[in-house]
Amino acid sequence: MIAKFLVLAGAAPAALIVQPAQAQDLPASPVVDATTQDTDNTRDDIVVLGFGQSRQVQTVSATDMERLTPGTSPLKAIAKLPGVNFQSADAFGAYEWSTRISLRGFNQNQLGFTLDGVPLGDMSYGNVNGLHISRAIISENLASTTVAQGAGAISTASTSNLGGTLQFVSRRPSDTFDVVGSGTYGSDQTYRGFIRLDTGDLGDGLKGYISYGFLQTDKWKGYGNQRQHQANAKIVKDLRGVGSITAFLNFSDRRETDYQDLSYDIIRRRGLNNDNIGDNYPLALQIAKIYANQNAASVAARPYPSAGVTFPAGIGTVDDVYFDAGGLRRDWLGGVTFDATLTPELSVTSTSYYHKNKGQGSWITPYVGTPAGARDGNGGTIATASPLSFRTTEYGIDRAGNLTHVAYEAGANRIELGGWVESNSFTQARRFYAMADAATPNRDTLAFQKDPFFTQWNGKYDTFTLQYYVADTLTLGKLTINGGWKGMRVQNTANLRTGTLVAGKIEAKDWFLPQVGAVFRLGGGAEVFASYTENMRAFVSSATTGPFATTQIGFNAIRSTLKPETSKTAEGGVRLRSGGLQLSAVGYYVDFSNRLLTFANGAGVIGNPPTLNNAGSVESYGAELSAYYRIAGAFSAFASYSYNKATYRDDVRNAAGAVLTATRGKTVVDTPENMAKGELVYDDTHFFARAGADFMSKRYFTYLNDQSVSARVLVDASIGYRFPALGGLVIEGSVTNLTDKRYISTIGSNGYGASGDNQTLLAGAPRQVFVSLRKGF
Repeated sequence: MIAKFLVLAGAAPAALIVQPAQAQDLPASPVVDATTQDTDNTRDDIVVLGFGQSRQVQTVSATDMERLTPGTSPLKAIAKLPGVNFQSADAFGAYEWSTRISLRGFNQNQLGFTLDGVPLGDMSYGNVNGLHISRAIISENLASTTVAQGAGAISTASTSNLGGTLQFVSRRPSDTFDVVGSGTYGSDQTYRGFIRLDTGDLGDGLKGYISYGFLQTDKWKGYGNQRQHQANAKIVKDLRGVGSITAFLNFSDRRETDYQDLSYDIIRRRGLNNDNIGDNYPLALQIAKIYANQNAASVAARPYPSAGVTFPAGIGTVDDVYFDAGGLRRDWLGGVTFDATLTPELSVTSTSYYHKNKGQGSWITPYVGTPAGARDGNGGTIATASPLSFRTTEYGIDRAGNLTHVAYEAGANRIELGGWVESNSFTQARRFYAMADAATPNRDTLAFQKDPFFTQWNGKYDTFTLQYYVADTLTLGKLTINGGWKGMRVQNTANLRTGTLVAGKIEAKDWFLPQVGAVFRLGGGAEVFASYTENMRAFVSSATTGPFATTQIGFNAIRSTLKPETSKTAEGGVRLRSGGLQLSAVGYYVDFSNRLLTFANGAGVIGNPPTLNNAGSVESYGAELSAYYRIAGAFSAFASYSYNKATYRDDVRNAAGAVLTATRGKTVVDTPENMAKGELVYDDTHFFARAGADFMSKRYFTYLNDQSVSARVLVDASIGYRFPALGGLVIEGSVTNLTDKRYISTIGSNGYGASGDNQTLLAGAPRQVFVSLRKGF
């Protein structure tokens, strides 16, 4: 009922839009952000360094995406920007368990993400209020990606953007009929296909497109594959010069076999190529039987006497290798946007959206066995007990919302009012399914499971979000000042259906979060800018993260004292644009308070309830430099450097005040101090080539900084040729990790420990080569 109400509420502005469309013919003036980017003279650039903005902002265009291997995540395209720490264990940057992005020391679940204004949540694995951009839209259908490293626009629909935002914008349908497509083949039996049909203008401003994308690739190590089906459709109806109505529907079905999480101990003993043994079920059963014998109360109580208690050669612990694991996500995302100029001074934009998700994260676990008589998922039962079981974490998202923005031009002022409301019902369950003691497995990790023999817990988590903002932009000659505030209230409710986890309510609320900024144009293409922003991150409604991810006693103890995380960000800098040159330099300071710290109890994969508490504050400061130059002829170059010093300002203490972990003065985990990126591009409209390098200094994965991964440099390259005589056919070859660097990519896949080794590392992909044919781009 609430979801239907939200959609209907969003339709109300249509009456305001359609009626003027029938009565008058006015020029369109769509609503834009209060700090709209000045793109004069930069429309052909692949990177625009935020001219006209009072914040640190960069935009990467679709042209830049086209130079990457088709199917590459847009997150990988922005990895070259300053302050962006991007990690992934696959060549495409789309494997969600491994994909991480952080800005200025804020991790992924402390950032904000939107697609055409529609909130994507925090895009973390097991996202409770959104979906990853690699599922939300096919990469070929993106027009641009804008990164605000320090403070997102005040209108951003996000309750997690403590440290910046990523705003993705999809392409509009073409005005002319067109069919474009591409095909890619490469390393590890990678197949990628894409096709899009643009209708062109069908008359009276009606146009649209429909597209389909498919990806299948074997894992670069171990056994198994990753595949995805996607479909996107969009239709636009221009309303006789006063605006438009846009509707879209996106579908994704992604199924990926996981890579094994590593520790330094495992790497020393088994190497970076250690992985799950999905092609050797008998060995997985043997390891599980030995582990069960090792944990028996006595020799006589050993459940599998013939298996013994000694692991096979090369296996040191039961966690060295698992049989298999996987992640499944099926999403539907749709919406309608009404955009119109009601009068020359007044404009309105309203978007209503709906998102439906079904997900499953699986792991064949040796920690819980299968009892005899359990259903095998194929219509039969398990004859004898097995030492393995199929453990799932199952997800369901059912959310709907509306965003409405109104802008009024009054002389030198541009006044904006906006609001966002969302109702989200998230279900999550932990279930166990039977695995047979047989020569071959009876279940597939890339299939949704049925017939569980045990439900450990099952909960429904409702989140109601209400956010508004008020903003004014004042233009006084060369000086532009913008300011305003936003407010939000997020109510979280947990309803436990099965198990012993938490039931209850908690909310985060702050009705006044100010933001102010200014830009002064010095002349000669130079400008200086500065901004100050306050933000709050709301609590998360989930059984595995946030305040509900503990015991009822633990929740009751923290519910009245737990505070949401907050941040205060100040930044300032200078930009210069002269001919084909763009330069940007910025310095910043961040005060991050009420840091929420979750301590995992036991190995992350086991799933024991963690402990959540406020753990003090973090201080961050740094500088970012960017340069983009369209060199004479067909050459262009981009380079960036960033320095970030992020440290914990407090020790972690217990309720009695005793120090648990002496983190004061320690560097924030997964925060490299230095990053440098560079890229050189040649494009003469026929022949094109690109080479890029990415340096990142060491990163800690313990709070006491006694464990880290070393610095690394990664190099990618591509080369191609366009054949105008063949209707725009393009052939392109691309190489990722050109030097075949052996390195650790993702850290923190299973969280961070206070000190010592932890099975929370993922190896980066080796050199991989791809060849693509494209037509119509």
